[in-house]
This record gives sequence, structure tokens and C-alpha cells, in this order.
Amino acid sequence: MIYTVTLNPALDRTISIKEICYDDANRIEREEKYAGGKGIDVSRVLTHLGTPNRALGFLGGYTGMEIEGILLQEGIYCEFTQIANETRTNIVLDISTGNRQVLFSARGAAINPAELTEFFRKLENLKSARYLVFSGSLPPGLSSVIYARSIEAAKANGAITFLDTDGENLKTGMTGKPHIIKPNIHELSRLIGHELSQQSDIVKAATEIHQRGIEIVLVSMGAKGMLMVTKDQTCLATPPQVKVVNTIGAGDSAVAGFIHGQTEALPLIDSLRYAVAAGTATTTQNGTALAHSEDIKKLLPEVRIRDL
Repeated sequence: MIYTVTLNPALDRTISIKEICYDDANRIEREEKYAGGKGIDVSRVLTHLGTPNRALGFLGGYTGMEIEGILLQEGIYCEFTQIANETRTNIVLDISTGNRQVLFSARGAAINPAELTEFFRKLENLKSARYLVFSGSLPPGLSSVIYARSIEAAKANGAITFLDTDGENLKTGMTGKPHIIKPNIHELSRLIGHELSQQSDIVKAATEIHQRGIEIVLVSMGAKGMLMVTKDQTCLATPPQVKVVNTIGAGDSAVAGFIHGQTEALPLIDSLRYAVAAGTATTTQNGTALAHSEDIKKLLPEVRIRDL
């Protein structure tokens, strides 16, 4: 079984307007709500691909109940740990004039020690986990060491671990030696400690991270594709040209695509192809919508891979 972990989920409330009018009323043309969070997005795309999975993390209050209801309606199984505080709500402004988006991201609900202990007990008892994906930010007050300890607990049960986060959470989380990480260029730059722009520098940095004990390093580079560094391979997968509508959720879709490929027992290079096709397919969707299976499979033959 595949489990995704979203420790700081959100209800994403998308408000569509024509343009922003300052000091005047702004008329809402359309409003939608989505279950948000990087791990949750991975679960959504895995479900679209027909890959069974379960979503873990923290949910609280009426907002948490609404998120779980949305996920159940989408066919996603949930095993969240309930908390006393209200789960956060993010606001996404979808501005049709100029095709722009503005995101207002809330900090999140604080987790008390008893709730954290309950989550860890659940994690330690996941004997059937084949993959555990840890994604996104941490709730306020939680130490970044939580990711490292979570990864160690998952590995103790024989699970393959995937970490997709940023900053100190990524740096400290890597001390738990996850099997796979997927930073983008900016996140890799922050991890290394200096700006990366040239492909050769990105390859060197990813190789350095691999040599620290990370088996597979994936680096998403937007329209330039995705780099993969393993013990035996260093290659770049380039997506086809598409009309990009937005990039929200593209990285999470890529994570789902890669894991789907691995659960189908595909070679690593074909799992990389799935990752790029899934991420690219999501960039063609409006708002916070994510790619569906048919979108991904149409793009698969157009992904080009070359050794570096």
C-alpha cells in the first residue's frame, strides 16, 4: 500500500474574478473548494492513475471534516489523525485578466504533544506500507526533526520513503536517509547553499546529494524537464511543449507519476517518463485541478530522455 503524509493540509478556496479593483467591490465569478496539501495532491493523482493509496496527516475542526469529505467523494481513502485546532484555509485568487493567480497561504493549526504521539503510533504500525511519501510544510511549532524521525519509523517497517519539502525541513529530513527526494532548482539551491543555474552545476549538486546516501535524486526544472541521479544513471527527461495554464500541483503530480511507474514495476527511466508526463499534464489544467490518467498517457510518448 502507498501512504501519503500531509502534516499541514489546507482547504484551498479558489475565488475567480475578472480583475482586482482596489477600493471598490470585487465581484466573484466562480468559487470552488479543494482539499489542499502536497501529499494530498499526490494521493489525488495516484487515484486518477488507478493506484490504491491512503492519505495520512492531521485534520481538525469543521474545515478538517470538509477536507475529508471532499477526499472521500474523490475516492481517496483517509486515515488522518484528528486534532483539536482548526485546519487552515488557503485563499487562491484566480484573475482572468492577464491569467494570473495570487495565493494567500495560512500558517496552519498547532499540534499538541498527545496528537503528535498518536500520529507516530499510527506510523509505526503501518506494517503493510510499500511507499510512504512525506510532502510539504510542517504545522507551526513542529520541529523539522519530525520528518527525519518519521522517515526512520517508515524504513523500520520496510517502506520505501519519498521526501518532498523545502528549506530546513528538507535539510534535517535528509538525516533520516529517505530513499528518494524531489527538490526543484530553487529548493536544491537552498539545500546546497548557493544559486544553481547551469545544467552542469545542477547535475553536480544532485550527484553530491546522492553521494550523501539518497538513492534517487529527482530535480524538477520546469519546462527544462526533470533530472534523475541514481547509482547507475544520470539522465534528463524533457517534456513536450504545452500551453501552460498554471503550475500549482505540478511537482506533486510528478511525484505521483514516478511512484505509479514504480508500483507498475517499470524501469526507473520509464517511471521518470511518467513523472514528467504527469507534471506536464497538470500545468495544462485550470485552477487547482490536477492531471487525469488520460492526459498523462497522451503525453508519455512525447517525453524525451537522454543520458548526461
